[in-house]
Amino acid sequence: MTTATVIFSAVLAATLGAQQKQQQLQQPPFVLPDNVEMKKDIEYARAGERALLLDVFLPKEGAGPFPAVVYVHGGGWSGGNKSAFHRQAAHMATKGFVGACIQYRLSGEAKYPAALHDVKAAVRWLRANAKQYKVRADRIGAAGGSAGGHLVSLLALTAGKPDFEGNVGVTGVSSDVHAVAAFNPALDLVGMGKTGAENTKGPLFGFFGNTYTDARQLYKEASPFTHVSSKAPPFLLLHGTADATVEYDQSVMMQHELHKAGRHAELMTATGAAHGFFNRPPWFEPTLKRMEEFFTAVLKNK
Repeated sequence: MTTATVIFSAVLAATLGAQQKQQQLQQPPFVLPDNVEMKKDIEYARAGERALLLDVFLPKEGAGPFPAVVYVHGGGWSGGNKSAFHRQAAHMATKGFVGACIQYRLSGEAKYPAALHDVKAAVRWLRANAKQYKVRADRIGAAGGSAGGHLVSLLALTAGKPDFEGNVGVTGVSSDVHAVAAFNPALDLVGMGKTGAENTKGPLFGFFGNTYTDARQLYKEASPFTHVSSKAPPFLLLHGTADATVEYDQSVMMQHELHKAGRHAELMTATGAAHGFFNRPPWFEPTLKRMEEFFTAVLKNK
């Protein structure tokens, strides 16, 4: 597939009429489409006594099997919930995709690598239950934003490395994914850690339970940059140039590294957009469309 960089301009916002702007000040409410079935709070794994849950979105029409996408919410590894990607998962289900919006252990409950282990367990569960949920097991992708973008990137790039699998949930099944859409992902935790090397109050300290100074190897291990190889699946990176939380250049650098490894990587640049832009107007529709096009091309049409 030809690599493409798609640039949307903030001028889009200026073209909206005053009435449209007023209507789009708030995120639209989530409404389940008539042709989509939603199954809530399914247990996909247990971590000790802790039940880990996910919500599944299924096309009502067609026997399948359908390609699937696992959605991982952001929140600095310390907050957020599985409803964050409900709108995207429901939309994709109308296009013939199964979606699984997952919860995972946050940093206040368990430190790295617990969150990664949970995400991998969710993929294994989906693959193990592919027949029941009409999933095509050889066409599973992952999408996530911010901390979720970090986790889906790390999920994909550590495929085939047993040390990253963890011991929760279904075993004996692959956690590999075949495509990744990462929205404003944290990719260079080493660089971010160096910037606040002694910071004991930020999300990175919460995630690791250590500063960069005290856990340099851990920060390196958890950085998706570290694991880029010729085995990486296709990537779609979506990032705003005005992101003050995770620098836009991280996605630029990741695209460059994936290209160096001979892998497919697209970058959608949201000019003037801040962190979390993809869930807010005027960016929600363009980013949703771009994700749909990407997953359709690499999961559905192959």
